[in-house]
Parts: sequence; structure tokens; C-alpha cells
Amino acid sequence: MLDILLTQAPEPPITTPSVDYNAVLPVLIIFGAACLSVLVEAFASKRSRFGVQVGLSLVAILAAGGWLIKYALSDAPAGGVKTFSGAISIDKPALFLWGTLLALAVGAVLLISDRVVEPGGALVAQAGIRPGTVQDRAQTATVMQTEVFPLTLFALGGMMAFCASNDLLTMFIALEVLSLPLYLMCGLARRRRLLSQESAVKYFLLGAFSSAFFLYGLALLYGYANSVKLGDIAAAAAGSDRSDTLLFAGLGLLVVGLLFKGSVGPFHTWTPDVYQGAPTPVTAFMAACTKVAAFGGILRVLSVAFGSTSWEWRGVLWGVAIISMVIGAVLGLTQTDVKRMIAYSSIAHAGFLLIGAISITENGLSSTLFYLLSYGFTTLAAFGVISLVRDSSGEATHLSAWAGLAKRSPLVAAVFTFLLLALAGIPLTSGFVGKFVVFSAALSDGMAPLVVIALVFSAVAAFFYLRVIVLMYFSEPAADGPTVTIPGFGTGTAIFLGTAVTLILGLVPAFALSWAGAGGFAS
Repeated sequence: MLDILLTQAPEPPITTPSVDYNAVLPVLIIFGAACLSVLVEAFASKRSRFGVQVGLSLVAILAAGGWLIKYALSDAPAGGVKTFSGAISIDKPALFLWGTLLALAVGAVLLISDRVVEPGGALVAQAGIRPGTVQDRAQTATVMQTEVFPLTLFALGGMMAFCASNDLLTMFIALEVLSLPLYLMCGLARRRRLLSQESAVKYFLLGAFSSAFFLYGLALLYGYANSVKLGDIAAAAAGSDRSDTLLFAGLGLLVVGLLFKGSVGPFHTWTPDVYQGAPTPVTAFMAACTKVAAFGGILRVLSVAFGSTSWEWRGVLWGVAIISMVIGAVLGLTQTDVKRMIAYSSIAHAGFLLIGAISITENGLSSTLFYLLSYGFTTLAAFGVISLVRDSSGEATHLSAWAGLAKRSPLVAAVFTFLLLALAGIPLTSGFVGKFVVFSAALSDGMAPLVVIALVFSAVAAFFYLRVIVLMYFSEPAADGPTVTIPGFGTGTAIFLGTAVTLILGLVPAFALSWAGAGGFAS
């Protein structure tokens, strides 16, 4: 026995994966701050907790952004960096998406932290309070559920890891890290608690269902390529003797999970209810940042793993994009709630974004990245404005409450009009430039019929934006109509930031387009 043991070959040593800390430091800062934020929640006094949490969140996001700028300008290699044994790829698109997410997160945290628009903040004072309980305003006017800040940081870190994941298993873990905090955040509204908790449960159940699709697709692709790395799947798809059934079945299931997170129709059913029921600052964070992360993942998966098989799946995604545009534009016309209207608008925009993602070209990638940047800031500011129009029950989101708003508050009406025109794609706004570059990339890639359909439904969607504008300017306000609250520092800054970026990208988009087109994914 001893001789047998002595003659056996020694086990190869386990190699420790190399980590490029310089490249991944922005993500590590966000996750480190999230863990520290949990400790603050446990040990800081109740009186000081809010200020510490807000300061920690903003400092962490700004520090991550500062390091990201330094790395992108001086240290980032042209071809990108793969680290954590190739599980994370920090390339030019990943850096652009990280910068977009961090910039949007600043505005989202400012919205969440505002306690002027809604005394005590938009989030419930106590997480365990029963739905329907009338809270004593004197006791809760300065109290806010500060667990939302570590949840926000964990979700943000998951989004950054998701759009830089170079293998499907890492992408799945990042998907859960970004999703689980959002499920909790949706149920923390101070007002309309039952509606808020219903939206959280619906989002959780449908999100778990979509995660199962993603995981099953991952398993099938592993069976096909014997690897979960995107590059290995691409190599197997280009020259494997295995049946393509596993490949395309796995791709189909995987894409369902990704499209759900991007609220692309017909995988959109959670979107209107969750947008309406969640606290408006959380809705703003979810609508802006989750869309960026989801389409960042979609772009990476389609470009890196399945670029060589685009002829087989492009037709299916054509149909999905058309369905999303039809659902968003047509059903948006029937909505009487402003938040639900913006939700269906996001479904239509997801269809437009998918057109750019289908174009596996440099122009398609850069135009989609620019669209994500412009759409994120416009949506963030739009939800900030929505939070200002209030009545005795809280936010007045029914369209009838917005009648004659221009006579009550000309400035708020003008800002919201500008943001709605940007969502409609009117010139001199970032929305027009975003649609123009996406449609141009699709035309150059031979997708003229899809662009014509997109233009038609873009015009249809413009109707419900213009309906709100007409209602604000050409209707008489009700005598007992809502009031427009003066925004606090957080909400005012977020609205100003989103509106300014929407205007700047509409007038001088060249610098952002140049950054978005700086390079492709590392294969």
C-alpha cells in the first residue's frame, strides 16, 4: 500500500487566482461601504444613524467614481483586464457602465435621503409597522428606515458586478445580489403600505421565477460548452460537434431572465405595479440603474458569447423588440396614473434599446451605451418631479391631479415638460440623440424594417407624453387640487442633475458618444 501511495503522481498545487485590485477597486469600495453601513446600522445611535448613513453612501459612491476616473484616464489598458480567474472583465464598456451607474446612484441616494418633500422621508419609519397603521407624524417626522442605505449600496455593487461579469455563474450571483435588496426596498413606502408591500411580493415572486429561467439556461449552456465562461461558449458555438439544441435552448432561457430584469415586453408584467407601488425614490433608482445594469449584461452576453450565431437568434429578438414597443406605446395610452405611464414608457424604451443590442457592431454598442446614459438621467429627474405633486394622501399621481399644474407652479411644469419631451425623443434633448444614434446603427446593420416600426411606435408613445403637457398647460386647476411641494436639497439636486445632463447631452453629445465608443468588450 505504501509503495502504491509513493508511486502515485502528486496532486497539482492549487493556484491562487490573481486579482487586479487597481481595476476592481470601485466595486470593492461600494461593497466595503455596504458592509460598513450594516455595522453602522447595528451600532450607531438612532439619532445619528441617518446622517452617518447618508454621508457614508455618498462618500463611497464619490470615492468609487473618483478612482474609476483615475483608472480610466491613466491605468486602463486598451484591451481591458480580466481578473478573478477571468470571472470579471474590466473593459471600456464596463468602465462606461460603472461610471453611469455611480453617477445615477448619487442622484438616487439624494432622492432617498430627502426628508423635506415627505416629512420623515418617503420610507417607513419602522419596517415592522402593520399596513393600515396611522403613524403619529410628531413622532415620525424625523425618523426614517435607514436600512435602505446599505441595501442601496449592495444593489449598486451587484449591478456593477453584473455588467462586468465574464462568466454566467458570476453573472447569476451578481443578479441575485442586485435583486434581493430591491425586493425589500420596494416594500418600505411610508404611504400606501399595502400597495407597496404588494409590489414587493409581486417583484420577488416574478423575479425568483425569472432567476430560475436564467439558472436553467446556464445549466444547459454548461452542458453544451463544458464551461460557463462567455469566451468558451463562443468558441464552442463556433466549432463544436455537439447538438445546437442545448445551445439555443440555453440561450433562450438565459435571455428570458435578462429581458425580465430589463423590463422588456412580454417579460414586463412586474413593471407597472412595482413602479406604482414602490416608494418613488426607490422607483427612480430601480428605473434608472437596473435598466443600465440589465442591458449592460445583455450587450455583453450577446456580443461576447453569441456574436457568431447572431443569424439564428436575431429574428427572435426582432419579434421581442417589436412586442415590447407595442406593449409600451399602446398600453401607455390607457394609463391614468403618472407612475404607471412612465412604467409603460420604460417598456417601450426597452424595445428601442434592444434594437441597439441586436446590432452586434461597434456603432450598435456605443449607441446603446449612450442611450442608457441619457435615459437614466431623464428618468431619475422625472420621478423626482413626480414626488413633488402632493395632496393630503401623499403623492398625487392620478393624471387628473396634474390639470392646470402650470398655473400652480410654472417652473415644475416647465421642467417636467422638458423631461417628457426628452422621453418622446424631441430634438435638443438627449432622448432625440439617443434614438437617432441607435436607429442609425440599426440601419447600417441592415435592420431598416425594424427601424421603421420603431419610428411608428415612437410617434404613438409621444401622444401620452403630449397628453400630460396639454393637461398641465391647457386645463384649469381644480379648486381642491394638489399642491407642489418645495423640494429639499436632495430632491432639488437630483432633479437639477438629471435635467442638466438631459440638456447637455442633447446639445453637445459628442464627448459622451466618444467615451461610449472608446472600445469593445474583451473577448
